[in-house]
Amino acid sequence: MTTFTRRSALGLGEQPAPVRRLTASGGIGRIEVSFEHPHSYDPQIDHYAVHASRTPGFTPSAENLLAKTVYTTFRHDRLGGQAQAWHYRVVVVAASGRRSGPSTEVAGSSIASVAFSGEPVATVGTFDHRSLEFALAPNGSAQYPTRFPNDVDLTAGVDDPKTDWSYIHPGPADAWAGRKEHRATFRFPLSAVPTGELWLAMWLIDTHATIPGRARLALNGTAVRDIVFEPGATRGSLEGDANLPGSPLRPSYVELALPTQALVSGENVLTLDKYDGSWHVYDALGVFLRR
Repeated sequence: MTTFTRRSALGLGEQPAPVRRLTASGGIGRIEVSFEHPHSYDPQIDHYAVHASRTPGFTPSAENLLAKTVYTTFRHDRLGGQAQAWHYRVVVVAASGRRSGPSTEVAGSSIASVAFSGEPVATVGTFDHRSLEFALAPNGSAQYPTRFPNDVDLTAGVDDPKTDWSYIHPGPADAWAGRKEHRATFRFPLSAVPTGELWLAMWLIDTHATIPGRARLALNGTAVRDIVFEPGATRGSLEGDANLPGSPLRPSYVELALPTQALVSGENVLTLDKYDGSWHVYDALGVFLRR
């Protein structure tokens, strides 16, 4: 006697079960969608179709298909600096072509960036998921040692990002940059120490996929914190526009409060020392007064 398992039944064309426990959690410029499926590793399942809409109560269709994935997590990214609300449903597609019923709907919202909600004090670059306004962009990393022998040092409002701020910030894992630490220095003036909170916004269009590394952030010589970079796609050293259709670039965001006690009237100096790992590529960097 032959006993047919759930796996063999799916192979004969049985409708796959829908996903369950769909969730959506927001960050800056992104919403992370995750779910569970009892056959997530069954080879008879071809993919998961993630559908999204800005309005609730929608029906999954070809028009609102956001992505196809073989994983039970999906990052809806490149959403920009403004907060966005989205609604999601997932459909399971079997190798036979049969589709599950749609999941229940879940809502999620991205978080507004201080680069859009705050008042700009000093910036370098444009917060637009591109690196093309910077020196050496989009693929001139090999020129970094000769173009910036003493690393990057820019004064906001005085120096030109096109010539004075490198799109790429190397780390000690990069042979082309001497296998050593590299510092980026960002100088900005304050007529007076503000009564409100100043925040740093650092947007990246990409990082190294396996060794994105860490950097030490300081303000006027006072340690602020170490930054651990997210893994990227290892393409930002060659490509400069994450908005292009099908772009493999993986943007990430670092936003944090700066210590008020470290600020001074006059010139303030932010330093970022890449002491571990490989490169990251800038989208923009700035200091903002949080409203």
